Amino acid sequence: MSPGHHLVQGTVLVFLAEALLPLTGIVTASFLTRSLGAGNYGLLTLSVTLVSWVEFAIVSLFARATVKIIGDAEDWRPVGAAILRLHLFVSIAAMAGCWVLAKPCARLLGEPELAAYLALFALDLPIFALAHCHRSILIGRGRYAERARTSAARWITRLILIILLVESGLSVNGAILGTIGASLVELLIARYYIRPSWSAPAVAPGSLWSYAVPIFLATLTLRLLGMGLFLLKMLGASAEQAGIYGAAQNVSFVMPGVLAVSLSPLLQSTITRVMREDDLPAARTLARNAIRTVVGMLPLAVVAAAASDDVAILLFGAQFAGAGPLLAILVFAGLAMMMINLINAILIACGKPSWTLWLAAPLLPAAIAGHLAAIPRFGPIGAASVNTVVAGLGALAGVIAVCKWLQIEAPAATLFRSVALSWMAYALVHFWPAHGLAAVGKMAVASVLVLGGFIALGEFRQTEIRFFRSILRQTFSRQPATDVQ
Repeated sequence: MSPGHHLVQGTVLVFLAEALLPLTGIVTASFLTRSLGAGNYGLLTLSVTLVSWVEFAIVSLFARATVKIIGDAEDWRPVGAAILRLHLFVSIAAMAGCWVLAKPCARLLGEPELAAYLALFALDLPIFALAHCHRSILIGRGRYAERARTSAARWITRLILIILLVESGLSVNGAILGTIGASLVELLIARYYIRPSWSAPAVAPGSLWSYAVPIFLATLTLRLLGMGLFLLKMLGASAEQAGIYGAAQNVSFVMPGVLAVSLSPLLQSTITRVMREDDLPAARTLARNAIRTVVGMLPLAVVAAAASDDVAILLFGAQFAGAGPLLAILVFAGLAMMMINLINAILIACGKPSWTLWLAAPLLPAAIAGHLAAIPRFGPIGAASVNTVVAGLGALAGVIAVCKWLQIEAPAATLFRSVALSWMAYALVHFWPAHGLAAVGKMAVASVLVLGGFIALGEFRQTEIRFFRSILRQTFSRQPATDVQ
C-alpha cells in the first residue's frame, strides 16, 4: 500500500472512531445532567476540567515526540520501553501532586466535596497516560487501524460504564469510575496490539527532549489562544454573554478538532517514515495534499457560517440565538487551527520541532493585545474576530514556512476554486428559506454541491479519483496484526 493510501485509509478509520466522542458525549452529558442535578454535575465538570488539564500537559509533552522518535527508529522496542517508563514516572508524579493539591484546590474553589472527587479522578492519570503512550507508538509504527479501534472502544465503554455506575447509585463517583474504566479498557486493547516491554533494556534517544520541549511549549501556547472567553469575562461581560460565547466557541472547534486529531498524528508518522526512506518527493506530495485538504474545506466553513443562526438555535435553543453571529466568525478560527495542527505535524516530521514554537510564540501576545483592544469596544464579536484573525495569521505563516522548506507550491488553484464555490454555497444557504431541522438538509445539499463543484472544476485528477475508489475497496479488507516484543 502506498503512503498516501495508508494515510487516507487510516485517517478515515481514526475519524470515524474519534467522531464517537461528540456523539457519545452528547448522550453522556444529557444523561448526567438529568441524573446528577446541577450541583453534582457542576462538581463533576470541575473535576474533569482540572484533571483534563494535567492529562493534556502529559500528552502534549510526549505524544508528538513519541510518534517522531518511534517512526525514526530502526528498532522501536528499546525506545518504546524507555518512553513507556517515562510516561509511567511522570503520570505517577502528577497523580501524587493531584492528591497533595486536592484539598487546597477544593478550598480555593469553595467546594469541600471536590477534594474527594479530585483524589479519585487522579487515579486516571497513569492509566490515561499509558494508554496514550501505546496509541502514540501504534501511530509511529503506522498501525492506524489498531489506533482507531482503541479510541472507539474507549468512547463506547465510557458511555456504557457511566450509565451503569451512575444508575447503580454511585452518583459523581460512578461517573468518575466509568471514565477510569474506559481508560483501562483502552490500555488493555492497545497492549493487545503492541507491547512495549516493562523490563527489557531501554534506550531513551537523546533527541527526545529536543522534540518534546518545544512541541509542548508550542501546544500550550496554541491552547492559550482560546482565552478569549476568560478575557471577555474579566473585561466586564455578563455571565449570559460568556455562556453564549462559550457555546459558539465549543461548536466551532468540534469538527475541525476531530479532523485534526484524526489526521495530524497520522500525517506526521507517514511523512516521518517516507523521510527516513529518503523519499522526499513523497513527503512533498503528502504535505501539499494536506494543505490542499484544509483549503478545500473553506466552502464547508462558509456553509456553516451562512447557517450559523439556525445551527445555534437548533443546538442550544432560542435563548442562545446570539451565538449565531459568533459562530459565523469562529468557524473560520476552527479551520485555521486545523491548518496549524497539520503544519506542526509536517514540521515535526521534517525534523523542525523548534519551528512549531517560533511560529506559535508571536500569536499569544498578539491575541492578548487584540482582545484588550477589541473586547471593551465590540464585546463578544470583538473577541471572536481577534481569535479568528490571529489563528488565520498563524496558519498563513505556517503554510509559507512549509512551502519554502519543502520547496512545494501553495495550492493556489484549489484556493481559487474554494473561493468561487464559497460564494455559491453562501448564496444557496443564505437565500434558501429553510429553518429548524430543515436547515440541516440545506447544509447537506450545499455540501454535496460543493463536492460536485470541485469535480466539475477539475480539482481532482483521474488518478486521484481512482485513488479514492481504491481506498473504498481497501479500507475494511486489511486484517489487524500484532506487534509484540
